[in-house]
Amino acid sequence: MRQKDFEALHEAHWQRLESVLQTLSVSKSACAGELASFPQAYRQVCQHLALARERQYAPHLIERLDALVQGGHQHLYRAQGLSLSRVLHFLTSGFPTLVRAEWRLVWLASALLYLPMIAMGLAVYFAPHMVYTLLDHADLATMESMYDPQAEHIGRERGSDSDFMMFGHYIKNNIGISFQTFAGGLLYGLGSLFYLAYNGVFMGAVAGHLTRVEFGSTFYPFVVGHGAFELTAIALSGAAGLRLGFALISPGRQKRLDALRDAAHSSIRIMYGVAAMLLVAAFVEAFWSSTQTVSPMLKYTTGAVLWLLVAAYFMLAGRARAA
Repeated sequence: MRQKDFEALHEAHWQRLESVLQTLSVSKSACAGELASFPQAYRQVCQHLALARERQYAPHLIERLDALVQGGHQHLYRAQGLSLSRVLHFLTSGFPTLVRAEWRLVWLASALLYLPMIAMGLAVYFAPHMVYTLLDHADLATMESMYDPQAEHIGRERGSDSDFMMFGHYIKNNIGISFQTFAGGLLYGLGSLFYLAYNGVFMGAVAGHLTRVEFGSTFYPFVVGHGAFELTAIALSGAAGLRLGFALISPGRQKRLDALRDAAHSSIRIMYGVAAMLLVAAFVEAFWSSTQTVSPMLKYTTGAVLWLLVAAYFMLAGRARAA
């Protein structure tokens, strides 16, 4: 195509993009329609620049397109300050909306976590030797000491540090599990499938064994509170990882790298919300779950309320703003 025809074909598009960039450079804002179409317009001008260079068009045209690309990149990827209002908007609207958009993967990840947990728990309860497929005698002794009704602190080993130190330990442990589950999605989803099922089987084995040795009176009041946040966060990490895996398996008409990049945009944002949930879970686990000054009935009641609140949050939060 001749340069003259190329310019005539795309001149209107370049002028619109120049107008949007000028508006953004002055007021840092533009109308909703312009902002919505801005990423697509930026990608198109990147393609135009590549074509102009390949076809060796005049330097003044290449310089103009290069300036558009540089300006678009600056506004599209510029670092935005992390304000409290943006964080609150994401937590109250953006995060639950993202989760609802991936509801199929969320249900799949939840099934991969909870079904093996229930199955293994029943298997260990009725066939105690099954627990040794995952835990040895030393591990079982440690678990029993942590949930012994005579223990000074429930849910941690004897001689462990203060509640505040355990708070940091729970954050590190929970984030490690969630990141493994999420990052495993890069192995075409197989890693996420494995970690979801493995964590479910492991937790089911522990629950079944402690129930069989009659330590359920301390174990279940301990886990019921923070479990609403921790288990849900692990399932969401698996859903985010599976999103990456499906993008690699079935990229559609895109290249796999482009499909993975698009999937990562939403998956990483889900992981931001997961991190917040794990922070809450660690706080509850360190300062509420382990205390023995609260009756088991109050812990069960609180746990039920927290599970209902988490469910209501993901089903209802952000719907009014979206509408």
